[in-house]
Amino acid sequence: MNSTLPKWADIILIPLLNLALALLIAGLVVVFIGEDPLRALQLIIQGAFAPWGIGFTLYYTTNFIFTGLAVAVAFHARLFNIGGEGQAAIAGVGVALVCLAFDWPHWSIALLAAMLGGMLFGAGWAAIPAYLHAKRGSHIVITTIMFNLIAASLINFLLVGPMQAPGMAPESSSFPAGASLPTLHDMLAVIGVAFDKNAPVNVSLFIALAACVLVWLLVWKSRLGFELRALGHSEKAAVYAGISPLRITMIAMLISGALAGLLAINTVMGEAERLVLDAVQGAGFVGIAVALMGRNHPLGVLLAAFLFGILYQGGSELAFEMPGISREMIVVIQGLVIMFTGSLENLVRMPVTRLFTRLKRRPI
Repeated sequence: MNSTLPKWADIILIPLLNLALALLIAGLVVVFIGEDPLRALQLIIQGAFAPWGIGFTLYYTTNFIFTGLAVAVAFHARLFNIGGEGQAAIAGVGVALVCLAFDWPHWSIALLAAMLGGMLFGAGWAAIPAYLHAKRGSHIVITTIMFNLIAASLINFLLVGPMQAPGMAPESSSFPAGASLPTLHDMLAVIGVAFDKNAPVNVSLFIALAACVLVWLLVWKSRLGFELRALGHSEKAAVYAGISPLRITMIAMLISGALAGLLAINTVMGEAERLVLDAVQGAGFVGIAVALMGRNHPLGVLLAAFLFGILYQGGSELAFEMPGISREMIVVIQGLVIMFTGSLENLVRMPVTRLFTRLKRRPI
């Protein structure tokens, strides 16, 4: 089907049509509960881009970039990694252990060490289901889902036990001052640009943007990336070409888990500055929709992550300004976008493909 579609239609047109259809259905839901859909859309945009909101939009976008890239890398090797939530959560333990280990002299040194810790813990948590899939034939979707639950239980145990700070709250001790990351407010203040000082967006945003470039170079400009895509297209052909499915499966999932682990830099080290319960806040699952909507391409993932960042922050503003639209209704709207960009994608793709096929056959 995709062979008859121009690349721009596959990457840009179809996601936009899916989004438009999702927003149309969401608008009908808003009308059904007696509210103005145009006013609701205005509030979402206002809440996401207002001076007090853009910092939160970018903060959520950073999370979704990491988890979207994690899903995308694995998907190129025909692996559906549903474990980003658990991998990012366990990575938070690695980040916390690193940050609490020393009285860091400067945030840049602490950041490099914490990135290494988060990536190692995230990759390690992904390695177990990867090995079970490659060597024992376990279904990667089932095992990664189950490892999300195991990760959540492990975090609960750690935060009411070995890693709990003095007191009753289920959280670790606060990180030392040398492990405090600069926010976008701090960075822009150096050049005299005003930005909301309460916004949690921090230097992790630039790490996420760099990760997009590095993933593009890995998947499309390296031999390893070629092997990833070869295995994803045909395992038999890959084996015939001398590519080891075990090796590529393990490498793909390790990279995927490491990317998911970088999320902990933004949430644990950057925003909370300590390990807390539910630091990931569902970003691992949103990353699946981000990767699907972005066609598993880093640029697409970046744009889709920004869209979901808008929905998350704008949705909070909408729920506040329109009491008739509850937080649960915002989740319904987000779910519609996920549904139309994921499971119902062919609802748009098939007619668009037929249209381009007819145009291609029409004599000039």
